[in-house]
Amino acid sequence: MHRNDWENPLVVGINKLPARATDFPYADLQSALKRDPLTSPWVLSLNGDWHFRLVAHPEAVPNGFWQPRYDVSDWDTIPVPGCWTMYGYDKPIYTNVKMPIPTTPPVVPQDDNPTGLYRRTFTLPERWRGRRIVISFGGVESAFYLWVNGEKVGYSQGSRLPAEFDISEYVQPGSNLVAAQVMRWCDGTYLEDQDHWHMAGIYRDVHLYALPEVHLWDVFARPVLHDDLQDATLSMTCRLGGPPEKAEGYRVEMQLYDAASQPVWPQPCRSTVTPDPWQVLHATLTARVDRPYLWDHEHPYLYTLLVVLRDTTGEPVQYSAHRIGFRKVEIAERQLLINGRPVLIKGVNRHDHHDRFGKAVPFETMLQDVRLMKQHNINAVRTSHYPNDPRFYDLCDEFGLYVWDEANIESHAFYNVLCNQPEWLHAFMERCVRMVERDKNHPSVIVWSLGNESGYGPAHDAMAGWIRGYDPDRIIHYEGAISGGLQHWDRGHLATDLCCPMYPEIADIVAYAENPAMTRPLIMCEYSHSMGNACGNLREYWEAIERYPALQGGFIWDWVDQGIQKVDENGRAYWGYGGDFGDEINDRNFCINGLVFPDRTPHPALLEYKKLIQPVDVRVVDLIRGEVEIVNKHDFSTLEHLDITWEVEVDGQVQQKGMLPPLDTAPGGATRINLPFATPVLFPGAEAFLNIRFALRQATAWADAGHVVGWEQFQLPVRVPAPAWGQWKREKTTPAAQDGPANLTLVTDSLEIRFAKDCGRLDTLRYEGTDLIESGPILNVWRAPIDNDGFKWNAGDERKVLGQWLKYGLDRLQAELQAFEWHREDDGRVRVSTSHRLSAADVTLGFVHDTTYIVYPSGDIHSEHRIRCDEGLPPLPRVGVILSLPPGFEHFTWLGRGPGETYVDRKVGAAVGLYRGTVDEQYVPYIMPQENGNKTDVRWAALTNEAGMGLLAVCRPLLETGVAHFTPADLYAAHHTNELKRRDEVYWTLDLMQRGLGGHACGPMTLPQYRIMPGEFRFAILFRPVSPARGDLRRLGRGL
Repeated sequence: MHRNDWENPLVVGINKLPARATDFPYADLQSALKRDPLTSPWVLSLNGDWHFRLVAHPEAVPNGFWQPRYDVSDWDTIPVPGCWTMYGYDKPIYTNVKMPIPTTPPVVPQDDNPTGLYRRTFTLPERWRGRRIVISFGGVESAFYLWVNGEKVGYSQGSRLPAEFDISEYVQPGSNLVAAQVMRWCDGTYLEDQDHWHMAGIYRDVHLYALPEVHLWDVFARPVLHDDLQDATLSMTCRLGGPPEKAEGYRVEMQLYDAASQPVWPQPCRSTVTPDPWQVLHATLTARVDRPYLWDHEHPYLYTLLVVLRDTTGEPVQYSAHRIGFRKVEIAERQLLINGRPVLIKGVNRHDHHDRFGKAVPFETMLQDVRLMKQHNINAVRTSHYPNDPRFYDLCDEFGLYVWDEANIESHAFYNVLCNQPEWLHAFMERCVRMVERDKNHPSVIVWSLGNESGYGPAHDAMAGWIRGYDPDRIIHYEGAISGGLQHWDRGHLATDLCCPMYPEIADIVAYAENPAMTRPLIMCEYSHSMGNACGNLREYWEAIERYPALQGGFIWDWVDQGIQKVDENGRAYWGYGGDFGDEINDRNFCINGLVFPDRTPHPALLEYKKLIQPVDVRVVDLIRGEVEIVNKHDFSTLEHLDITWEVEVDGQVQQKGMLPPLDTAPGGATRINLPFATPVLFPGAEAFLNIRFALRQATAWADAGHVVGWEQFQLPVRVPAPAWGQWKREKTTPAAQDGPANLTLVTDSLEIRFAKDCGRLDTLRYEGTDLIESGPILNVWRAPIDNDGFKWNAGDERKVLGQWLKYGLDRLQAELQAFEWHREDDGRVRVSTSHRLSAADVTLGFVHDTTYIVYPSGDIHSEHRIRCDEGLPPLPRVGVILSLPPGFEHFTWLGRGPGETYVDRKVGAAVGLYRGTVDEQYVPYIMPQENGNKTDVRWAALTNEAGMGLLAVCRPLLETGVAHFTPADLYAAHHTNELKRRDEVYWTLDLMQRGLGGHACGPMTLPQYRIMPGEFRFAILFRPVSPARGDLRRLGRGL
């Protein structure tokens, strides 16, 4: 039976050249050392505008479009590299597990297989006459045919690796035509079922290069450190192209150049070119390197390996250059070692993604990614789930990031099927081999990954076996070999050198570490799913990792929100996700799970991660005496490159500060020091904190001098007791009470407070003529659900807490007043007591909220809250109150953790201090609107207007608080940020506690200690009107 090439897994290419390491031919030594291919006379870029037309399927391709005389005057143009799905043609499709096409392998839709037709011309340089001409496509999604000057050249599939063709016999002097027919779907699509956007088009660089008739085709450099890690041997194998009979007498030379472009050896190493028994030309050279500088993530020292091909006369005919590094990767005693030292993997998973260009990621964005990762103490990247752009690996080599290089294999929808079918073995192997061949010279690549979520079968063992024979200097990873929970973590030794689970429970990784029968290190290939407001539980993961040597870190899922830029009918920009582009098969916002937004603005969770993985620590010895121990958690560096400063801060105000002399503390070592601070001066209630910061002394390639790489904060054990609330300094005027049929109003010269008797709410608080509230505090047990609570598009799923919350009506509580009474006490205070029963109209279970207000003559309102939950309610989102303030109260000040948002299980990345900002600045624009902007461990908080008038709140115990121009209902109703309508009033939440974030969108639930189980809760909040005349907020917040 005839099969189309694009529906035959045995056909992965026609006339495609063998895979090789990324390389370009250079004309001389200096240009080779600079490694800028676009300056080479033997390289010609074909990037730019191509003529383009999209048809519905291959059968609709117009005959002869590849011919030079074919009229394309009415065609559009499209940029290459580029995804046609990002330029208004067809549509991007986001899926996670399910296939984007409704067919079964290897068949693809016959009448719905969008096919892009590309054409462009180029002029062959005159000096290229007589040379071998190769065209290279860096990445085409997903399969294509190629024509040159009307002649069919070949075919390729496999979207994430180069396809190269020898077109020497097809080109002509002067003008030439290149044409390509790109099919969106092919049988390879079933191996590209990754959790990401399915795009289409020629999305990576296209270039031509010219080679001599006998030429260097591939270079494999193996820098091998000796066991003593002092000296090394550099072995290099070259594959050459050209007629064997013409290669006789050719020589290959290699010379190693250091970072200053100085040669390492007095003379180059030389070898003659010889054919093997199959008439394949090759040359092998080996040389000793004495005491090389080593490559690691902290010192990414790179050498340049220069390879020269000389003809029979000794003349150089080709120069080739490769950056290499000397480092040793091994596993010993259940630990991954780099250069003999165990290294914790502080990693992220990274998709190639840009919000305007899709998979065609600009180099500047790659550079931004790498710098951001280094600035946040990240040391490793998994190229999930396919080989990334080659330039990204160059950056990882240069900046120092370990790379888990992953084959472009994921058959999630047909999980265990394809890897066990013989006809698919060739496709599996080809994707693996071509990845290894392309990236084998990168020192940053320390692990080969066999793909992702593709079951486990003979295909995986075959790939691993080939890698072990070809490249024994790296280790192999494949999660599918151990997938299925703790009971399977000792499986799959043929296919993975690591235990590499996804989203494990913390208890499970601890159990693994404590089991002496397990022999492999555990590195989580995915964990802490960063979808929306997420990454709770991260501290507990890292406490376990640092406690057990066999636990060596992992890769957070994932780096960037895969949102795509859109503009609505009102001109408002926002980021779309699955289903927003007419893609009927989709998984909605499950692609929105990055540590950074699509524009690379960090999520608050990234700061938490940075703190947890910082390369320094401080241990307390004796805080009273200022004695601490500085711990160096670097793997290969002392602390001499860091400036270490300290300060003593009292309620946000620095009283003392200093700098330590440079420390040469060895990696893994500690130095005990004394900080020369005096006992701080405190006013009643104030707290003193010792802050220690570690900042770069000098600028690096990834950060400026002064960049803070780590910090610690300790509360000093000194305190002047705060006055009890009943003893706070207050005015003596007794408020007059007006007890009417509808309201209870309390009035002084500067104050008016009114309670509505029909609902029992405080509905007016007017101070010196300024209204301070729009509506008074009411019970709030609801939050706009975060993705870890449950998905809005599947809100009724009671396996998630969101489904339980909705079942019991926590989003729609109605309050019924059960009691309202008041009386004046002997000292002039007025006590108002209310009791409310709250439940949804369609739900029996609910809450009783008893509130006592003690109104002082000064306008201070001491509110005591008792909340009782009916038995049978689910764990709660929060326990607290919400109130609103009129427009204009835009200035938010708080003493607590900041400046960014924090939650009870994601707050170690924020220090306690005094912070100020606007209400709008507290909003975190998660692409799927949800709860955001919370602050934890808050002593007091205040909202004020431009005149300094406002309201201050103090809570005992410490409160959690947030301010916004949206209600929780607004956030819940919106599915995109552009749907949110900013309200003028300010909504203020004051909570005893809010549920932690957890990781249950994909992973473990919120840990028990961060859940709010129904019961009885008591807390107190004191509201205090403030004005410039009443004094400094710092003192007012402490009752002075």
